[in-house]
Amino acid sequence: MIPTENTLPTKTIGFIVNPVAGMGGAVGLKGTDGKDILNKAISLGAKPVAAARAEAFLFELSPAKSNIRLLVGAGDMGQNEAEKTGFTCKVVGGKKLETSSEDTRAIAQEMAGAGVDLLVFCGGDGTTRDILKAVDMKLPVLGVPTGVKMHSAIFAVNPQAAARAAVRFLWGGLPLREAEVMDVDEKAFREGRLSAELYGYMLMPYEPHLIQANKMATPMTETELQNQAAIAIYIIEEMKPEVVYVIGPGTTTRTIADLLDAKKTLLGVDLFCNKALIAGDVNEKGILEAIKGKSAQIVVTPIGGQGFIFGRGNQQISPKVIRQVGLDNIVVVASKGKLNRLESLRVDTGDPELDRTFRARKVRVITDYKVTQEITIE
Repeated sequence: MIPTENTLPTKTIGFIVNPVAGMGGAVGLKGTDGKDILNKAISLGAKPVAAARAEAFLFELSPAKSNIRLLVGAGDMGQNEAEKTGFTCKVVGGKKLETSSEDTRAIAQEMAGAGVDLLVFCGGDGTTRDILKAVDMKLPVLGVPTGVKMHSAIFAVNPQAAARAAVRFLWGGLPLREAEVMDVDEKAFREGRLSAELYGYMLMPYEPHLIQANKMATPMTETELQNQAAIAIYIIEEMKPEVVYVIGPGTTTRTIADLLDAKKTLLGVDLFCNKALIAGDVNEKGILEAIKGKSAQIVVTPIGGQGFIFGRGNQQISPKVIRQVGLDNIVVVASKGKLNRLESLRVDTGDPELDRTFRARKVRVITDYKVTQEITIE
C-alpha cells in the first residue's frame, strides 16, 4: 500500500531519467551505449521507452506525493514525467536536446549534495555505472528497469515494484543492502559473447519480492548439458510443419539449433520453420513480418538468477509480437538446475495489461524430455 496520510514525515527523492535507455531493445541492438549505436537504433525505427516507465513509477508513487519532496533532472531527464503525473518538483540542471552520461553523473552528484533520502533512476546497466561514479556508497539508490541489459542487482522487478520498494524504505523501515553493479561489453554482446564485469556496489532498499537478483549463469556440468539436450530433442520432435518458431536467447535454446545443425545467436532472437533456420538475430519488425498470417510459437528460457522470461535481454519479442503469437503458443524451457535456482518466473514486458494477463495464468515449462510443469508467473 502507498501511504496517503499527511501526518507522515516528508521525505526527499532524487529522480533521474535516462531518456534513451532501452531504445535498442526492440530493434535488436542489445543496448544504446554510445552515440553511434543510438543513431543506429533511431535509424531502425527505435522509439523511446524510458518516459513511459518513469511515468508508471511516479503514477504508482502519486498517492504519497504530499509527503514527498521531489528533485528531478531537467526536461526529459525527469522533469517532464514528474509534471505530467502531477508532482511538484525542484529541477536540477538545465534542459538539453541531447543528454549524456556526464549529465546523469552531474545531476546525481548535485542531488547527493542536497541530501536526498533516496535516489531513484530510470535506465539500464550503463546508467547504473554513471550513478555509481557519482554517488558510490554515499546514499541509497534504486533502479527502475528501463534498459536492455539489466544484470545489476540494483533494479526493482518493474516500475510499480520500484515505487512500492521506495515507500517501504522511506516510511516502513525496509533495510538496506549492498547491491552489485554489473555491466557487459556491448560490442562483445552484439557479437554473441557475454563478457560481464563487476564495477562496484551501491546501497539499495531490499525486499526480495520487489527487487531482482543479479544475473547468474547456470553451471555447465555434464548433467546440465544432458538436460539441455533432452529438452531440445523434445522441442524438435514437437515442431510442426509450416509453424514459425521464435526462439529467444540462451544456452538452453541454442541447444535446439545445435541439434538442428543450425548456428543460432546465443544472445539474439532467431526464427525457425520446418526445422531450419530462416532468419538470425532478428528485431521486432523482422519477427512481425515473418509471422504475419502464419501460425507461430515463442520458445524462451528464463534469465538465470532473475527468472524473467520476457523483458530482460529479449525485448525484440515485444508485447505486439506476444499478442500476435498468442499466450497459448508460448513455451518456456528450463533445465532442472536452472529452475531449482529460481524463486519464481517473472515478466516485465512494458505493457502492464499484458503483464497482468500473464500473472492470471500458468505457463508451460519443459524441464526434460517429455517432462513439463505448469508454473504461475509472479
